[in-house]
Amino acid sequence: MTQTNADLLQGLNVYLIGMMGVGKTAAGQAVAQELNYRFFDTDDLITRVQGEAITDIFAKQGETYFRDLETKVLEELSTQTRSVVATGGGIILKSYNWSFLQQGLVVWLDAGIDLIMERLANDTSRPLLQTENPKQKLETLLSQRRSSYAQADLQVMIQPEQSPGDVASEIVEKIPSVIKEQSHQ
Repeated sequence: MTQTNADLLQGLNVYLIGMMGVGKTAAGQAVAQELNYRFFDTDDLITRVQGEAITDIFAKQGETYFRDLETKVLEELSTQTRSVVATGGGIILKSYNWSFLQQGLVVWLDAGIDLIMERLANDTSRPLLQTENPKQKLETLLSQRRSSYAQADLQVMIQPEQSPGDVASEIVEKIPSVIKEQSHQ
């Protein structure tokens, strides 16, 4: 009997991290489908629990309040198994969150700034980009976060022509190399 990549994971959650606009939600849904896992999006869960958009949460309570909510949601999700979790781009800012992320397989979806800008061109739901120069803001955020993202178990560079399904297939394909490496540590 051949072992599937889902079997290799032994129920471990898969956490997708990376900048806003890289496609964590779309790719995450496709990964969950390929692995026969459940799918959760931390931003979606926060908006459902709070009953308001993230931009409103930022405007009314501030980023610190939002980041605290993000941690609570991640903590809850970390008790699950067989789940793919698309996280908010800044979830890696709190070192405490890594205690939950590292209980699973962490995948960094990375993309060039120009691709992210293209994808977010008409998106007004990103509070951190409500600025005069969103491209400069993205570059600053990425430079601040890159070393944290680099702590992921796996990095997948997103190409403009890749569909979410293509990205998901690449992630699932790379799972054995990461699981084997981890089991030998």
